[in-house]
Amino acid sequence: MKRKVGAAVDRETWNNLLLSFPAPHFLQTWEWGEIKEKYGWKKDFLVWKDGQGNARAACMILLRSMSFLRGCITFRIGYVPRGPLFMNLEDENRQQVLDELQDYAKKQNAVFLKIDPEVISATGMPGEVGEVISEDASGFQNELKKRGWTFSDDQIQFRNTVILDLSHSEEELLAAMKQKTRYNIRLAQKKGVQVRVAEPDDFPLLYQMYLETSLRDGFIIREQQYYLDVWNLFSAQDMARAFIAEVEGDAVAGLFLFYTGKRAWYFYGMSTNKQKEKMPNYLLQWEAIRYAKTRGCTLYDLWGAPDDFTEADRLWNVFRFKQGLGGKVQRSIGAWDYPARKGLYFFYQQVLPRLLAITRKHRKKSMSLEMNQNS
Repeated sequence: MKRKVGAAVDRETWNNLLLSFPAPHFLQTWEWGEIKEKYGWKKDFLVWKDGQGNARAACMILLRSMSFLRGCITFRIGYVPRGPLFMNLEDENRQQVLDELQDYAKKQNAVFLKIDPEVISATGMPGEVGEVISEDASGFQNELKKRGWTFSDDQIQFRNTVILDLSHSEEELLAAMKQKTRYNIRLAQKKGVQVRVAEPDDFPLLYQMYLETSLRDGFIIREQQYYLDVWNLFSAQDMARAFIAEVEGDAVAGLFLFYTGKRAWYFYGMSTNKQKEKMPNYLLQWEAIRYAKTRGCTLYDLWGAPDDFTEADRLWNVFRFKQGLGGKVQRSIGAWDYPARKGLYFFYQQVLPRLLAITRKHRKKSMSLEMNQNS
């Protein structure tokens, strides 16, 4: 298997290559790399081909340099969001990819390289009837451990998720939902909730709802311009669509849906405290599911499930909502780091989290101020 490093590709060539893989991900698209370049990263591309020129693996790598202590310490890091992509996980295939990713990290003088391949370790809830464990994933994890890769403390993306199979009819999808979920969808319809497609002019409104959601639920988000850049670019490329739920013309909830190949992702969700008793989020999800089916998507990724499937997990309540839609739990091996410069990697792991905690505290204060100014 031969590798083509730093492949000179354009948007169309790269995205078409992604679509040739069994499970392309929108976080590996040219557009995602384009957004990240605007915010301090550099994108690079690696492609592995067999003797006949057919792609066997590929990834977009994001590279970034960061300075600390007034420039006294500079880190370069690499990240492969939801990649590499593999045609299969045969030993020779994955071994060569890992060999050359490790070489790449060293040549780039990176402190570490993080990969986050969507290698499915299991489907179904842990320990429950119907759980299926993947031997391929276990072999991949063992390979990573033998090579000195470490399971990352910083997972970036959700390790687990909930997937809906959209190959069924709308009637079958509704029947597969929990009874309470079906009831709430119909209640929202009966109570006058309307769902419409959002236009770019609505995106600042979606951000304000997202900001309100983050403050209510206790998570940190970025500045408004970042989301406007993401939403506008992916919408312009017809790779995403936003929806707004309204009651008597008043926006009460929103949802941003991405799609690549045969999969759609519910990636951003936002809501207010208004009209919650009318269950707008249930109808919003149902309309997004129906739209994904019209685009030919066969999978609907609800993006995010607990790391630990217990009520103590921070995602438990959201997870129960997603479960009600009739999906199946899908667990992956998560993100793994290759520490190419072990001493600096230790410093990065031990010191940087404290610096980031200070930054997040400052950001949370700024978000509260922004919210008050806009209220």
